Amino acid sequence: MERNLTQIALFAALIAALGLIPKFNLPLGVPITGQSLGIMLAGTVLGAKRGALAVILFLGLVALGLPLLAGGRGGLGVFSGVTAGFLFGWVVAAYVTGLLAEAWAGKGNWISPAIAAAIGGILVLYPIGIVGMYLKLDASLMGLTKSMYAFIPGDLIKCVLAGLITNGLRKARPGMVAG
Repeated sequence: MERNLTQIALFAALIAALGLIPKFNLPLGVPITGQSLGIMLAGTVLGAKRGALAVILFLGLVALGLPLLAGGRGGLGVFSGVTAGFLFGWVVAAYVTGLLAEAWAGKGNWISPAIAAAIGGILVLYPIGIVGMYLKLDASLMGLTKSMYAFIPGDLIKCVLAGLITNGLRKARPGMVAG
């Protein structure tokens, strides 16, 4: 029990720390940060339930006003902004990534957690985030979808990193990785 709580808190802190990496904004004000890598790692390392709980803990701290999002943002207002769909989608993304990582745990290489991260962190997350943006902006759904294409190369790099890091942890600390 204590180990689970510690790992959940550790990954919430990791997501926060990855927000400190300098960010830049693409069109529509959506920041490119390292935090999505933290979401992917929460799923690939902790698994579905604990990964999602780490994201929920992180978002709870943001809701309390801690400036943990990229650019030092925090507070309840971020949950009604343009990127709110992505914030809520992070929970689902970590859960789906974790489910897939757990199902493919026997593969023993970096590719299966990287694919799990790509499915959860891109294929699942993007539609949720795009719908959230659509509800806040006066833009077409197709236009918003096309605007997300610029994020794919960076997010694919993060997926590879998540796979490599997860595989490295699996080798160094076999009992630590759920997926």
